[in-house]
Amino acid sequence: MNKKIEKIFEEIKNDIENKEFTDKGIDPLFSAPYNAKIVIVGQAPGIKAQERRIYWKDKSGDKLRLWMDIDEQTFYSTDKIAIIPMDFYYPGRGKSGDLPPRKDFAAKWHPKILKELPNVELFILVGKYAQDYYLKNISKENLTLTVKSFKEYLPKYFPIVHPSPLNIGWLKKNPWFEQNVLPILKESVKKAMK
Repeated sequence: MNKKIEKIFEEIKNDIENKEFTDKGIDPLFSAPYNAKIVIVGQAPGIKAQERRIYWKDKSGDKLRLWMDIDEQTFYSTDKIAIIPMDFYYPGRGKSGDLPPRKDFAAKWHPKILKELPNVELFILVGKYAQDYYLKNISKENLTLTVKSFKEYLPKYFPIVHPSPLNIGWLKKNPWFEQNVLPILKESVKKAMK
């Protein structure tokens, strides 16, 4: 972690809005190497990710790497990929799964972090929260249409559905995603990683 990112990391820890996490010894979970060419923007760490201090180390991560055509070792060792979720802390459990990321978190911290990553070429926007924030007024009325219209957002943004096993029904209902979208995602990742 470079000194500027370290300073932001400390600012996040010391922010009053994150006090309950810091008091429990929980650090923000994100990765922002200076040489990053790709930024993966997901929702927020799950409870296991927060406890283990490692993001995307689950079935969703396995599928994401498959979709990107990157092996696990490269994913975790390269300085070409940044992981900057919409919230850096596990938001807690709701009635039907994890709670959404806090609304103002990304607006407060993403610009500061991204200012320190001058080489970014591609943002992979995983899920609706990331897409709504980064695509603002140009996203479509729902996630499916936004993902289907992915070419409109290239070369900078690449919206995708979450690779969670819970989305198997969506993937079956939308075979165009694996047929038409994933080959271009792989190509875009390969190009950015060069």
